[in-house]
Amino acid sequence: MHSATLAINETLRARRAAGERVLHLGFGEAGLPVPESVAVVLAGAARRNGYGPVVGSVEAREAAAGWFSRRGLQTRPEQVLFAPGSKALLFALLATVPGDVVLPRPSWVSYGAQAALVGKRTIGVPIPAETGGVPDAERLAGALEDARGAGARPGALVLTVPDNPTGTVARAERVREVCAIAERYGLVVIADEIYAELVHDPHHGRAPSATSYLPERTVVTTGLSKSMALGGWRVGFARVPDGAWGQRLMDQLTGVASEVWSSLAAPMQAAAAHVLQDPPKLLGHIDDARRLHATVARAVHGEFTAAGAICRPPEAGFYLYPDFEPVRPALEAQGIDGGAALAGALLERHGVGVLAGEAFGDAPRGLRARVATSLLYGESETERWQALGSDDPLSLPWIAASLEHLRGALGALTARSGG
Repeated sequence: MHSATLAINETLRARRAAGERVLHLGFGEAGLPVPESVAVVLAGAARRNGYGPVVGSVEAREAAAGWFSRRGLQTRPEQVLFAPGSKALLFALLATVPGDVVLPRPSWVSYGAQAALVGKRTIGVPIPAETGGVPDAERLAGALEDARGAGARPGALVLTVPDNPTGTVARAERVREVCAIAERYGLVVIADEIYAELVHDPHHGRAPSATSYLPERTVVTTGLSKSMALGGWRVGFARVPDGAWGQRLMDQLTGVASEVWSSLAAPMQAAAAHVLQDPPKLLGHIDDARRLHATVARAVHGEFTAAGAICRPPEAGFYLYPDFEPVRPALEAQGIDGGAALAGALLERHGVGVLAGEAFGDAPRGLRARVATSLLYGESETERWQALGSDDPLSLPWIAASLEHLRGALGALTARSGG
């Protein structure tokens, strides 16, 4: 099936192109412009049209190794593999690591779909009440025992820190607890850290790296699509653990890469090498992006909670996961009995596009949806630059109008039922 996130993006863009007024909260594109220095590097590398090493150029791997090391995760260039997006790396990992896949529930739409493509079962474990991305430790061991009893072979545990869809950050102690269980059951940990640079509170620090807790059996995947808003450039990279097991895995991943994508496009490797050296101006750009994401996500969170939804406060990235269970009777009076019906009503009646929770493995009857706030920053590059540099982005006319649209839609949704 077509990826749910990509499908809704195409649907909402088509509606807008047809002249409909649609508030696009359905797709996790970072929604910001390309810094000039990065564009200059890419343009300068445009004539690099030859195939390079499958794993990535020496320049790019050295830059990535330094990037990881400066963030407390000592890395050699030989531990790094580049790909056209972290999505490709996740697929290669799920295809390579033996055994079935253990997922937090809910979790990003593509993990389960990729597992199915390589013929593996998924074992869902609910997240705790406060944060997502990491399973509930108390229920994980039981779920693994039950899965084994049912004939599954749990082999890989996927952690998303920070999380999509909830926009939260699992605390280090919870990651340690879960990794201890993973070690006990012989699981490989795949740590998707694509949002790790976008933790809202600078005092919180970066997201806790799962590799710190299970160093010999954890692979970290990340990329430039979220922190640098370069999703369309498709730059992903992974760090395999040091040691004999990591080297064997690197050999296997390189084999998959050589047959599937050959190598990351050479101009993109040049851009990655530049970004991953952490030029001060780009670090400042990411700081500005982090502040904008936090400000707008908090404002949208306030609109959902004011409408009666329960919603974890956003801590990273640009996602929310509101739950309308407190107003279920009001919504059921309108024929809204689950996440798909909720998303459908918001779009068809009120012009608000969100993605139903069941796309993320949630229960179909749950009145939950994933909300992405990052496409509210403006339609033009000029508007997006203004939003990025503004001390008060909520006062910008286009962002204020989007919040007003959302407020009216949520109010109308509840008013229809007498709420």
